[in-house]
Amino acid sequence: MLYTGELNEFVRLAEIDKTNCDLLKEKISESLSVIWCQEVLEINVDGTDYLFPKHTIVFLTEYHKVNVIKVVKARMVRFNRAFYCISNHDIEVGCKGILFFGASQFPKIMIPQNEIEKFDILWKMFAIEMESKDDLQNEMLQMMLKRLLILCTRIFKEQTELINFDKNQLDIIRDYNYLVECHFKTKHQVAEYAELLNKSPKTLSNYFKKYNEKPPLQIIQERIMLEARRLLRYSDKSIKEIAYEIGYEDIQAFSKFFKKSEGVSPSDYKKQLLLAS
Repeated sequence: MLYTGELNEFVRLAEIDKTNCDLLKEKISESLSVIWCQEVLEINVDGTDYLFPKHTIVFLTEYHKVNVIKVVKARMVRFNRAFYCISNHDIEVGCKGILFFGASQFPKIMIPQNEIEKFDILWKMFAIEMESKDDLQNEMLQMMLKRLLILCTRIFKEQTELINFDKNQLDIIRDYNYLVECHFKTKHQVAEYAELLNKSPKTLSNYFKKYNEKPPLQIIQERIMLEARRLLRYSDKSIKEIAYEIGYEDIQAFSKFFKKSEGVSPSDYKKQLLLAS
C-alpha cells in the first residue's frame, strides 16, 4: 500500500515475505524505514550480518545498505521527509537522534508481550487509512505514523533505561547524534559540535558518560569510518576521492586514520573486498 501526495510526499505500508523482500533493499532519497519482524529476520547491513528475533523492530535510514539473507514475514513502514520530517516535528515524537540518525548505530527494540496487541491494532488502523480517499487522508496517515513513532520511542527509552534520564541532557545527546549525521564529512572535532550546541566539549563528554554512551569523539570517528567502508565497498571512487568526500584533503592523513581504526590501509581493505567477492 502506497500513499503519494502532490508534493512528492509518500508513506508505504508493506507486508514483506520472500516474494517482495527487495523492498527492504530499496534506496530512496530522504526516506526512513521501520521494520517490524513478524518472524526471525536475517539481513546484512553495511557488510555485517544481523539476526533479529520475532517482534523486533529495526529503524533504518536511506544511508543503510541492506541485503536480505532470510525473511519469512515482516512489516515495513517507509516514509520520506516530505511526508513527515522528524526534525521539524521532533517536539511531537522525540525520536530524532534516538530511533533515527543516531550516528553510526541503527537502533532496535523488542516489543513487550503486553504491547503486541497495541501494535497490531495500530497496524490495522494504519492500513485502513491507507485505503481511505478523502481530504483528511494525509493528516490521518501522519497521525498513525506519529503514534507508531511515539510508541517505539517510549519502548526504546524503557529498554535502554533512558526513561529516568534528565530530559534536557538527553535532548543534547540526541541533537549531538543528529548533528554528527548531518556534518560528519566536514566537522571532525567535538569542539565544533559543542559550539553548535552552546556547550563545552567537557560538558558533552560528561553527558555521554552519564548516559553510558561512547565518548563524543568516538561517535564522530565511527560515523566517518562507516561512510569510508560504505564508499570503499559500494562505489567505484578512488581512495583519494573518498578521502576528499569525507573531509580529508590529505590522503595520507585519511589512510592513517583508516588503518588505526580498521587495522588495514584503505587500499588493502579494498583488495580484501575484491578477493571476497
